Parts: sequence; structure tokens; C-alpha cells
Amino acid sequence: MASRKETPSGKTPDSPVKQIQIEGLVVMKIIKHYQEEGQGSEVVQGVLLGLVVEDRLEITNCFPFPQHTEDDADFDEVQYQMEMMRSLRHVNIDHLHVGWYQSTFNGSFVSRALLDSQFSYQHAIEESVVLIYDPIKTAQGSLCLKAYRLTPKLMEICKEKDFSADGLKKASVGYENMFEEVPIVIKNSHLISVLLWELEDKSTAADKHELLNLSSSTHLEKSLQMLMDRMDDMSQDIVKYNNYCRSLSKQQQQKHQYIQRRQQENAQRQSRGEPLLPEEDLSKMFKPPQPPPRMDTLLICSQINTYCQTIKEFTSQNLGKLFMAEALQGTSS
Repeated sequence: MASRKETPSGKTPDSPVKQIQIEGLVVMKIIKHYQEEGQGSEVVQGVLLGLVVEDRLEITNCFPFPQHTEDDADFDEVQYQMEMMRSLRHVNIDHLHVGWYQSTFNGSFVSRALLDSQFSYQHAIEESVVLIYDPIKTAQGSLCLKAYRLTPKLMEICKEKDFSADGLKKASVGYENMFEEVPIVIKNSHLISVLLWELEDKSTAADKHELLNLSSSTHLEKSLQMLMDRMDDMSQDIVKYNNYCRSLSKQQQQKHQYIQRRQQENAQRQSRGEPLLPEEDLSKMFKPPQPPPRMDTLLICSQINTYCQTIKEFTSQNLGKLFMAEALQGTSS
């Protein structure tokens, strides 16, 4: 992964990225990458290249991560990226590393691996983003491409590696403010825009009406199933946390009883003129149980929130299709 200290516009690292401008060629490359190497739930990834202009991140090119098996143990991904960017620089193509992209299966992209990867990118290059491409939604006629960044609060937590409940509470980090979505604008050259207008004029009315097809309940069914699975994970996580609370309460009770017995025995010894019991390190005698990791809980909550938004968007889109289909049917009659 390449790093840079300064941006082409000379902006300070503290300036956020408020908008992403992506070339249509990059979108086509990402879609082609998944169609060639992605199968079903197979995830494809790649590198984004571009430059920063004021508060706008311009993504002008990309290249995929090669698929390699366990036999390619000596394959160096960092060296491969450096060689690719060096080759692009020789042919006068933007070669600055500005992030990475990844495909998703039914919107299930929130994971610890994505969090760690985006933290590494964003820690090295302040303007880095991750593009999430959903091929299932795109196949239904609506391009689904979203850009995310880690929020400053979560970046601080990842730097300190304090994922305890107290650390997350102190930083006010919840599932709703782990990621921030950056708006995307797709830009094409004038020649490509003219070509798109010609293709749209040549398309028949039947092709346009295919977007009104409501036979996509399988996507909704899978989203609901994955939402139920995440709810089961959340239920198991709650059980683990309740067990931890009970164990901690039981230990505190035992510690309190032990302290009371020692106080009573010391009082009896003092009344008899005997020496008091020596002081003991209670922290070694009563070691508190390890709390369950809270970051996993936040990731599960974030996944649940993503699935709920997906189901909401799917429902609203289908309602819009249904109303439009009824309007077209009334017009034709």
C-alpha cells in the first residue's frame, strides 16, 4: 500500500473528504471484475487510484487484486501494488493510492476484516475510502455503489486499541457512528454521455418496463434470512454479556464477604490483644472475569442496521414499481 504525506492540492490531513467523483470507466472495471472472478458470495477486491482536489476525492482508475491460492504463498501483495502503480505512472495515468473497493453479498460487508483494512488505509492515507459494490442490486436495474469511511471517533479507538465497554462509552462510539457514507457523483466524458443518450433512444419501451418487474422476492427473502441470523448472533452475544455480569456480581459478593470476615476476625484478635492478620492483595485473589469484546457487538448491530436499510429501500422501490405499473396499465387501457 502506497502512502503519501501531501495531497496534490496541498490540503492538510485534517480536511475531510465531502464528495467523491468517480469516472464511469472505474465503475465498469469494478463491475467487470466481479463478473469475471466473483461467483455468488465470492468477494472481489481492488485498489482505487486518483487524486484529491480541495474537499473532493476524484477516483480516475483502479486495478483488481489478483486471485491466488495457497500454493502462491510467496506472492507479495504490497509489491504487486507498487509495480502496478509504477507501471501506470510510466504511461501518465493517475497513480496515487486513494482507497480500495470490495464487492458484497446481500449487503453483508460490515466485518472485522473490513474495519481493520479500512483503518490501515485511512491511517496511512487520510483521504482513503472503501467502495462497496452490490452486484445483486445492480443486476436488478439499479447501480448500487456506496463509499464509506471510518469516523474520527472510531479511528481514535482503533489507534488506542481500546475496544472495552468503558472505552467505547467514553468515546461515544455506537453502531450508528462507526462509518460515515460519502456521496458519490459519477462523471463521464462528453463522448460517453452522447453514446449513452443514443443507446437510451434506441432502447425499446419493453426494455424500459422490465425495470418494473416485481419478481425479485428472493433478494428480500435472503435479506430477511440474514437479518434473522444476525439477530441470533446478537441474542447469543447478549447471553454472553449477561453471564459475564452474573459472574462479576458473584465475585464482588464473594469479595465483600471475605472482607467482612477479615474485619470480624481482626476485631476479635484486637480484643484478645493478638496481632492483626497481614494485608493481602485482593486483586490477585479475586481476579475479575474478562468481559466479552464489545467491538463484535457493534459490528453485529451495524450489520443489522444495514439489513434494515436494505429491506426498507427494497420495500419502497417495489411500492414505487407497483404504483408505476398500475399507472401504465391505466394509461394503456
